[in-house]
Amino acid sequence: MDDEIQLIRDGESLAVVGSPPTVERFLVSEGLPSRGLGRRRFRSAPGNAAGAAQADSDMAAGSGRWVKLTEESARRIDEFGLRESATTGLSTGVLKGDKSQIKGFVECTKGAGPLKGSPAQLANVAAVMAQLAMQQAMDEITDYLATIDEKVDDVLRAQEDDALSKMVGAEFVIEEAMSIRDEVGRVSDITWSKVQATPQTIARAQVYALRRLDALAEKMERKAKIGELAAAAEEAGSQAWQWLAVLARCFHLQDAIAVLELDRVLDAAPEELDRHRGGIRIARQKRLDLISRSTERLVARMNAAADEANAKVLLHPTKSPAVVRSSNQVVAGVQDFHVRLGIESGRRSSDTRRWTAAAAEVRDKVLERGAKGVGVARSLGNESLGRAGSVKDKLVGGIAERARRRHGDQEEVAEG
Repeated sequence: MDDEIQLIRDGESLAVVGSPPTVERFLVSEGLPSRGLGRRRFRSAPGNAAGAAQADSDMAAGSGRWVKLTEESARRIDEFGLRESATTGLSTGVLKGDKSQIKGFVECTKGAGPLKGSPAQLANVAAVMAQLAMQQAMDEITDYLATIDEKVDDVLRAQEDDALSKMVGAEFVIEEAMSIRDEVGRVSDITWSKVQATPQTIARAQVYALRRLDALAEKMERKAKIGELAAAAEEAGSQAWQWLAVLARCFHLQDAIAVLELDRVLDAAPEELDRHRGGIRIARQKRLDLISRSTERLVARMNAAADEANAKVLLHPTKSPAVVRSSNQVVAGVQDFHVRLGIESGRRSSDTRRWTAAAAEVRDKVLERGAKGVGVARSLGNESLGRAGSVKDKLVGGIAERARRRHGDQEEVAEG
């Protein structure tokens, strides 16, 4: 039916399948940016003519769009009540709309829609969604690398380590395979044979970059004197971004390999497509966790150094702010890196405390303590003054009394 669309949700992404006008109307009504799924991707496994014919029939008048969900848009999609499949792990449903109303998608049904709920076709769509999610991540990493002033390639070529030099060669091979895939629409035996050894090369480069970041953190931990800490922080500020860039490039290439893998499995072993997709997701998350632990350790050490420098800013008015600036530079770089890779990060950046601010704080504390002392002094003084006044009154009274008595005695002598 032209007024129906099928929704397929896989984690943080959504596939919307149906006639182009209906799909477009739904996307506009929900304010969802999208990219095409591509009709060629919905093919069945080779040799299954009946399945291919059915798939072509189902999709002949259909259109597919892929959406990366935000936290807000995911909540809106949840309101449609999609049903999760225990077999595929996907949440699916069909919305029936009224052509005369933009907001007419109100009913969610099961077992209908352009894809008819076929497990094989749903697995195919899920694989495509995983590919598009990784390609979206690859695009974001490309944008991240473009923001770096110096080319990462120049950094890599300047390194003498064998793992990094080999990664540059592996990158050319992977990019070539991706270009052929985009042109041909599949990954052939020949294309796959060129790239199947590259994952080990990329993994070695990733490990090397992680070790260099760990080395920067360890160097910060070993410095006790503020001068040495400033030098180590400056080194971290100047080098950390290079290794973050290498990690980003590695992750970009690993996602590209995964995209090629899914196409290859679809051709070679389609019955394993869904399990392979799940395996790729698990492996990808493990890489993210590994990267997160290493970068968070560096951030924690940089923040600790900034706190230590702030505490000593009065004694080291030049070195301490330098430590904080280098720390903030590294922390900001890691935070940007985390955003591009989709890593949750709650680390902070430290504010530089200038000498005058620190001096004012110390002054305020002294004045506060002094005020308390003055208050005590005033209290003691008032009490002393009260006692002194009492003594004075008694003394003056005594003197006056004695004076009066002396004066009376003198008058008596005079009269006598």
